[in-house]
Amino acid sequence: MSIKLYGAALSPFVRKTRVALALKGIEYEAVHVDPANTPEGYEKISPMKRIPALEIDGQYLADSAAICTWLETTQPEPALYPSDAMERGRVIWFERFADYDLAMRCTFAVFRNRVVMRLMGKECDEDKVQHALSTTIPPLFAYLDKELEGRDYLVGNSLTVADIALASQMVNFKHGGEQIDADTYPNLAAHTERMHALAPFAKTIEKESGFIQKALGSQ
Repeated sequence: MSIKLYGAALSPFVRKTRVALALKGIEYEAVHVDPANTPEGYEKISPMKRIPALEIDGQYLADSAAICTWLETTQPEPALYPSDAMERGRVIWFERFADYDLAMRCTFAVFRNRVVMRLMGKECDEDKVQHALSTTIPPLFAYLDKELEGRDYLVGNSLTVADIALASQMVNFKHGGEQIDADTYPNLAAHTERMHALAPFAKTIEKESGFIQKALGSQ
């Protein structure tokens, strides 16, 4: 089976997919795609020109959630979705929460302004960053902290896509120069630390951090 993963290293959605592939032990070829400047014909691979996209023997899947579902179906072990119907539904909910609600604040408000805009030679809109940090992010963190009380994982007793999706957004939050306040959100902070210590996350965080420091340090 020939598998290609299209995307950019700093994307939380591409990172989520890479971690899932690593945990499943699936080998693939990484193909860099800049979401701001996609190659000609990329819409045939990803109709909305978004990343990530996966090519499997000439067939294509776009969107990290769709890709992770395919991975679970074709490579069931280790399981990243529960077999229990309610728990599986909750995993899908938390994945959606991370990919949309958290992403809008942690990635597109904080990380995009603090890192991406600077990499593009543009100014950081610090007002947007501060608004997210003070107004829109706290209730999301409070909700997650409550859900993680007395738990190692968001759903059930094992790692799922929900944890991977959440931890991936927290990588971008960290790249944006922020960290979770452990006094205010102790459960979320502990969960993030555990997830980021996993080999697939630890390796990618180290590599990405080095790239960002080198790129922004030269500006």
